[in-house]
Amino acid sequence: MAVSALELRPRNAVALMDAALRLCTRNAGVWALTLPGGAAVVAAMLYLAESVRMGWPLVVPSLLLTLAWFLRGLGQGATCHYVQELLLGTQGEPSAWASLKAALGRMPALFIAVAYLLGLNTLVVMVTGGFGYILLQSHGVGYAAVMQGRGSPLKLYGTCSRLLGPARGTALWVRALMSVQVLAFFNLHIAFNFLLFLGRKLVGVDLTFAERFASLDNGQWLIFLAVTTFALFEPVRAATATLLLVDGRVRQEGLDLLASVQQLPSRDLGRPLPPPGATRGAAMLAVVLGLGLLTAAPAHAQDTEDAKPLAPTEALRRLGEVAEACEASADEDAADLYAPLESLGPGEAVKLDRFVRRVERQAFDEEDCDKARATLTQGLTTMGATVDAQARADARAAAARAKDILARPEFAEAAPKAEKDAPEPAAPPETPGWWQRFIDWLGEQLKKLFEREPTESRQETAQPLLSGMNVANVLVVVLVTLTLAVLGAVLLRALNRDKRRTDAAGVQVSTVDASTLAGDAHHALSRPPEGWAHLADELAARGAYREAVRSLYLALLSRLHRDGAILYDETLSNWDYLSQFRGHAEWKAPFRELTRRFDFAWYGNLPVGVDGYREFRALTEPLLAAPSRPEVAGA
Repeated sequence: MAVSALELRPRNAVALMDAALRLCTRNAGVWALTLPGGAAVVAAMLYLAESVRMGWPLVVPSLLLTLAWFLRGLGQGATCHYVQELLLGTQGEPSAWASLKAALGRMPALFIAVAYLLGLNTLVVMVTGGFGYILLQSHGVGYAAVMQGRGSPLKLYGTCSRLLGPARGTALWVRALMSVQVLAFFNLHIAFNFLLFLGRKLVGVDLTFAERFASLDNGQWLIFLAVTTFALFEPVRAATATLLLVDGRVRQEGLDLLASVQQLPSRDLGRPLPPPGATRGAAMLAVVLGLGLLTAAPAHAQDTEDAKPLAPTEALRRLGEVAEACEASADEDAADLYAPLESLGPGEAVKLDRFVRRVERQAFDEEDCDKARATLTQGLTTMGATVDAQARADARAAAARAKDILARPEFAEAAPKAEKDAPEPAAPPETPGWWQRFIDWLGEQLKKLFEREPTESRQETAQPLLSGMNVANVLVVVLVTLTLAVLGAVLLRALNRDKRRTDAAGVQVSTVDASTLAGDAHHALSRPPEGWAHLADELAARGAYREAVRSLYLALLSRLHRDGAILYDETLSNWDYLSQFRGHAEWKAPFRELTRRFDFAWYGNLPVGVDGYREFRALTEPLLAAPSRPEVAGA
């Protein structure tokens, strides 16, 4: 049943888990889509465990388990699509076949998601010891996100985090609530042993070997219980994943935002608005300032060009002009003083530029040649010291680099060979860290798990016809047969639902005696549809429009019950009638709209006027005026 958008609101983890459990218990489609993959995983895991115990080759069992896991991923995707259509109803009436076709259409992306999630969960469990599996919660909705076609499957975790949004915290608590599987594990063990106890006490069958097999000290029995519990919770995983995505979408698309906006202070309506002339004046001022900035741009560019540091050759030429103007070129040491200018690096170009401008200002602007000559001599001496210091630094850097090169292993001298007779001193053993101890322990456990048991030579002895092993084998065959029969029944029930609706469309079941309901004014079957419609017109004429709408809705329920479209029961709600609707497909949409309007008017206490009553009457009229089907005699 599609849910109206007005009924969607953010839910907490307990509410989402409760909704998923109720959805799985009331709908057979989720079981029909998840049971094949779950049964395949259980069978493949048991085959792999038996192969490890008997020492058989593990290639075929591992391949079968891989194929079963991919089949399980395909079923999860189809179930997520089915639950989404069941909740939102974006593509019409949900069905198992349509969801399976949708999953097959996205099969490459689903298979990529299966490999991605398997690798991510394995890596998280191995690195964090299992704690990260609880903390990293977004990828739990991976199959539902893939079926929505959002993002790339190779970036599945980021896509899931973005789709969940504020619901990531809820997903963490939902994963914590999934620990209820531990209780289901022990309940399965207790229920199976209780059945064996009843069989031994009531029927008198010797089930000693079966009871020994179904004990907690048997590894194969533990594997069977764990995998069966995992398979039974497959529908719940798909339902919770879809509900989490719906909850994240609801949180992101307005309900929480609306609540926050309503808490903001109201706008000050008493503040005067600026006059239109002030707005135009501000716009003109911005245009004038923009033109002024554009006009000044070439001057700024020229200043930037003039501010470029001088090259050493240009500085040498300009300093020579200053020395010639101030008659300082006759000094004998002038040539030695000018030599360091050409050795200055790019880092000293700015300092050289300031020095040249200072000397030129003193010589030409201030006409103080004595001061210019003194500044020139002092500056040239300082530059020479700078060049010498830079050269020494470069030499030290080159020496350090050479030492680093010579320190490489290829340039190291071979150590002298130790004498054979002299024993090498044993280094004290280092205490391994906790990570190394964990890796060693894990390797020993895997070695014990996959190590073949030594085969002992034993003599062939005659086995009795009725032994514990034979009884257990027969019991396993019977259980597998019953499981397949239940699976087939569930599949046939889910896939033939439309056929049953068509066959039952012309049958009306009358289970209530109308004479006993004649005095009950609240029962829809106490009057015929025409009587309720006539009462609605009388109430509307007196101005009681809410009561008139209720009478019209009761007339509609009475008519649908007479036609066999619903089974009227006072314990059911209006939306339960919509979920079990079996009438004409074109009647379901107006029935949903009438139900929504009636709930708002009657239970929501919304006022109803003459226009509202007329609209409700116009929607009800085609359903009430349609030709009725005769009630089946004797029903």
